[in-house]
Amino acid sequence: MLVKLQSAAVIGLDAYLVEVEVDSFKGIPGQSIVGLPDAAVKESRDRVRFAIKNSGFEYPPGNFTINLAPADVRKEGTMYDLPIALGMLSSSLQIEDRFGGTIILGELSLNGELRRVPGILPMVMESRGKKIKKVLVPSENADEAALVSGIDIIAVDNLKEAALYLNGEKEISPHKIDLEKVFPKEPEFGIDFADVKGQEQAKRALEIAAAGSHNILLVGPPGSGKTMLARRLPTILPQLSLEEALEVTKLYSVSGLLAGKGALVTSRPFRSPHHTTSDIGIVGGGRIPRPGEVSLAHLGILFLDEFAEFDRQVLEVLRQPMEDGMVTISRAATSLTYPAEFMLVAAMNPCPCGNFGDPLKQCVCPPTRVQKYWQKLSGPLLDRIDLHIEVPRIKKDDLINKPQGESSKTIRERIKTARTIQEKRFKGSGVHSNARMLPAQTKKFCQMDKEAEGILKEAILHLKLSGRAYDRLLKVSRTIADLDGSEIILAKHIAEATQYRSLDKGGDLYV
Repeated sequence: MLVKLQSAAVIGLDAYLVEVEVDSFKGIPGQSIVGLPDAAVKESRDRVRFAIKNSGFEYPPGNFTINLAPADVRKEGTMYDLPIALGMLSSSLQIEDRFGGTIILGELSLNGELRRVPGILPMVMESRGKKIKKVLVPSENADEAALVSGIDIIAVDNLKEAALYLNGEKEISPHKIDLEKVFPKEPEFGIDFADVKGQEQAKRALEIAAAGSHNILLVGPPGSGKTMLARRLPTILPQLSLEEALEVTKLYSVSGLLAGKGALVTSRPFRSPHHTTSDIGIVGGGRIPRPGEVSLAHLGILFLDEFAEFDRQVLEVLRQPMEDGMVTISRAATSLTYPAEFMLVAAMNPCPCGNFGDPLKQCVCPPTRVQKYWQKLSGPLLDRIDLHIEVPRIKKDDLINKPQGESSKTIRERIKTARTIQEKRFKGSGVHSNARMLPAQTKKFCQMDKEAEGILKEAILHLKLSGRAYDRLLKVSRTIADLDGSEIILAKHIAEATQYRSLDKGGDLYV
């Protein structure tokens, strides 16, 4: 008896519906799956067999053929276990065929229990768009699926419960989620900018970077507080909106990284890959391309500690996503685009030993080694970093006696005000921060007075700025003006922004 059920799959961030067809004929017991299944799908034969037996059903005799349509698209993952098992039970008349208007998803364990599967959020969104009435999911995925309104989410714990529900023998109310509880108004971090003593210039630069979503490079000797400052940056960033949270959650859902983070990613991502990470790990890839660190940091922070220790090729692949806010990965089978609007925060020592320019410790690196160390950072890459900050060693008197600085909450309020100005400025354009301004917007919104123009011309001449560096300098000036509540860019705003281009000073600051 032929039985048809509906399931779903994900390619990139987009989902599509998959029809699961189950039929059998008399013969040697067996099961074959067609429709370009990968190894995980093929292995469902064994999981399904034992799940059916251990759930109290009779494993149906005969030779079964399962077709996953469309047959010309490769199927990956374990979400087809449940629809295959239910299809076999219905084909053998052990349960009724009541699958119409229902999407079925879930991985089976050998005892018939259901396990969570990745990509539930985009699959439920696609189901709603196709006028599907219900989605049957594992209980572990229920909260994530219930984020999508306008569709009934049926959460089940095991194959037996799913069969009883579809047979009409058990009532299960649609699962609901309270977004007020899932989406906290004030996130808790456990760390605060008040913990950082001294480093006022670095803290000011990080505030500007957070206000305009600018990329920033921190350079200083070991122990100067670079990593401490960077890890406190999320505490001053504005909270994700619900729309942004759903966008980030989709990325983590398809990557299988949502477990342990709750149904919804409510805080801005902070990704900190090790310097041995490959270029594929950074931008994404694989036979079927998966999101890399630049995409997992979308709408958040990508922190690269020991920046100059990364392979030069890895650093160079950052250039395109830093510029475009997205990354396109092409393979023979497919080409996928993932969002990558991240804020790069990089930290590094001024030389391999870390003591170049330190008044307290002598640098032991020969000039050629220092030069080779800095040559990993190409000019085009540094052009794309808006602020270059020197973080000197803290004086012992400041470390012991200096009082705590401003709290993260106080700084965050100023940043919220500046971000609100930017949201109004770019409303309806798809741009949300000064760092992402398009050329026409830069020309329109970066108006300055005569004195500011004069200082800018001097900066271009003295710092030998490229066109891109000039553009970045202008955008940082716009952010400083927003923090100052100024309609136009003033001379003091240009002057301050110029201070944060230390690596443009003739290119000989460290080499």
